[in-house]
Amino acid sequence: MLELKHIKKYYYVGDSVTKALDDVSVAFRSQEFVAILGPSGSGKTTMLNGIGGLDIYDSGDLAIEGKSTKDFSASDWDAYRNNSVGFIFQSYNIIGHLSILDNVEMGMTLSGVPNAEKKQKALKALDRVGLTPHINKKPNQLSGGQLQRVAIARAIANEPKILLCDEPTGALDTETSDEIMQLIKELSAERLVIMVTHNPDLAHQYADRIIEFADGKIQHDSNPYDDHADAEQFKLKKTKMTFWTALKLSFNNIRTKKGRTALTAFASSIGIIGIAVVLALSNGFQTQINKTQANTLAQFPVTISQTATSTTGAQNSNDKVKSSNAKQVTAKVSDQDKATHTNKLTKDYLNYVKKLDPKLSKNVTYTYSTGMNLLRQVDGKTKTVSFSNADSNNDSSAMQAAMAASTGVGGSVYPSANDGGLNFLKKHYKLVSGSYPKKATDVILIVDRDGSTNINALKNLGYSVKANQKFSYNKIVGTTIKVVNNNDYYQSLPTGNYIPNKATNSLYNNSNNTSLKVAGIVKVKSKSSENVLASGVAYSDKLTQDIIQKNKGSQIVKAQKKANDNVRTGQSVDSTTKKSLVSYLGGSTTPASILIYPNTFKNKDKVLSYLDKYNKGKSKSDKVIYTDMAGTVSDLTGGLMDAITYVLVAFAGISLVTSMIMIAIITYTSVLERTKEIGILKALGARKKDITRVFDAETFILGVGSGVLGVVIAWLLTFPINVVLQNITDLSNVAHLNPVHGIVLIIISTVLTMLGGHIPARMAAKKDAATALRSE
Repeated sequence: MLELKHIKKYYYVGDSVTKALDDVSVAFRSQEFVAILGPSGSGKTTMLNGIGGLDIYDSGDLAIEGKSTKDFSASDWDAYRNNSVGFIFQSYNIIGHLSILDNVEMGMTLSGVPNAEKKQKALKALDRVGLTPHINKKPNQLSGGQLQRVAIARAIANEPKILLCDEPTGALDTETSDEIMQLIKELSAERLVIMVTHNPDLAHQYADRIIEFADGKIQHDSNPYDDHADAEQFKLKKTKMTFWTALKLSFNNIRTKKGRTALTAFASSIGIIGIAVVLALSNGFQTQINKTQANTLAQFPVTISQTATSTTGAQNSNDKVKSSNAKQVTAKVSDQDKATHTNKLTKDYLNYVKKLDPKLSKNVTYTYSTGMNLLRQVDGKTKTVSFSNADSNNDSSAMQAAMAASTGVGGSVYPSANDGGLNFLKKHYKLVSGSYPKKATDVILIVDRDGSTNINALKNLGYSVKANQKFSYNKIVGTTIKVVNNNDYYQSLPTGNYIPNKATNSLYNNSNNTSLKVAGIVKVKSKSSENVLASGVAYSDKLTQDIIQKNKGSQIVKAQKKANDNVRTGQSVDSTTKKSLVSYLGGSTTPASILIYPNTFKNKDKVLSYLDKYNKGKSKSDKVIYTDMAGTVSDLTGGLMDAITYVLVAFAGISLVTSMIMIAIITYTSVLERTKEIGILKALGARKKDITRVFDAETFILGVGSGVLGVVIAWLLTFPINVVLQNITDLSNVAHLNPVHGIVLIIISTVLTMLGGHIPARMAAKKDAATALRSE
């Protein structure tokens, strides 16, 4: 069954040598009770540990059923201890945080025995040693004799062929010792039992064979065995501990130290709490910034006008001026004129803009320099009116109109989009009277937050109004204005010039006219929405497009296209002015400007990239230059919140590193506390990776626990933080922890904690089994 061949085991301390086993050779039968007697230090326990694979011999050979163990790897020895050997120790070596049943099942757990079979075998073993009534108790609830019975049940549960007993009655009283010896004697009928003892009376009373040991050698063998097993019948079954088993062991251990575990988890969670709060605030502030930026962008759309300012031309304005004494006048083009660029808004370019992804911008406005022939009846009389905020007596109106067209700020045209502009208007304005526009012929009056509007807008609509005069909504809502076609509005003179017809009731009532109605009055929602559109009358770009379709083939447009002078005044004009006149009369379908409102602040850059893509490979004259009034805002705020977040997270991350070091220390402490448990597990056949897995599982539990605790505490902290911030800044619900961030932080906590605890876990795995068992 088992044979030792010239086994040697020496220990070296400095220059001295201790010969624990000195050329020991002995063979054992498959069923017998062998007692090894000898004084302390004689080498008997070393021999027992060598037979059990806890101490590996220096030279010689240990044969099991004829199979040599010279080439055994560490995992082979682990499997051997698990499959073939059962240990009974003087100090019981029961794992205190496991139940009696779990202790007995442990060896089978390591060998991968199915749960049902494992429980059945454990119960059978406990019944055999008389502990069936105590299976659900903890070790601290049992007497010494009962604990030794648990150790015996654990040793025999996996049905080993060899039972090794190291002073099994050394800590027991005489009566209990006899009971235990009788039980061991019964077990020897089924297997090889080798017992080390100092008690010769017990040895002679119960053992079949007595070997006396001294100075590392066998001095006497009462019943030697000389047969040798030739065939290698011995087969190993590798052990395996699942991570779930490791988790269970670690969890049970942690439960015995609730106070320390709670403090450890809280201390480890501080870094997570800091980062989670920073991310919650960053997330909330970023949301607030996005809202503000979205409204800011509404004021400053990306504008593409027929004329734009080139940045390359403007850069030359800083060139130094050299003095000259020449008696001549040099004609020079101004820097402003050099920077002026004429955009070619071709059909190809307009189609390119229309293909812009709606996810980047849902609202695109096309403005035209087309005039409207508007009439309104006031007190029964027909008057010429206009949708304008300009003072007819102020020459700056043309400049204001040009500024509005180039920047997109302060205009009167809103994007019709797919919903007639309803979403755009609702975003920035609230309805105070009437209704939102339902069709292109519905116009609205815009008032500021204080309820005021531009006085010139009312005057130009034909109202007799004085400064600070108050108007009832009912007096404005429902007002009807007629748009007269060019052919009805202008009459041709014999000279070829054109003049407007008189504003008469018959002209007002012409069936070809288009009726417009002031559908409602809307008020600016917030300060950030001011100047999105100018106060006064606003209308859809669809209205302008419809008017152009009706007037582009009119007589006056045809005449203006052919003539080299202004057909209304007779003055000579250049080609640029002529083009402007044709546009004013509704003869051009080319927009005066295109206003693109990005959906979000970050999408603005994508819109610009899309527009820049069109210009790639084109000559300077063919490029279309846009105006980005929001560019300055983008440069200042873009990435600023992210940078602040990164810095704060980095500071909070320092505490995470501190937590990782602390976990390493705590895991190392746990390794020291559980050294004996490590020895027990190794005696039961646990591999190095199994021991590592046990402590990795413990740090995993601590990592998940501290991560969850940190995220929960951070989430709870968002409530008082929001109350404080609302009182200070009037911003509500700023701190908002993203669930994804919470999950990621728990994962980070777990990973860092396991990294911190892995080195101590590896240290635990390298501990010598025999040394670990001797620790207290």
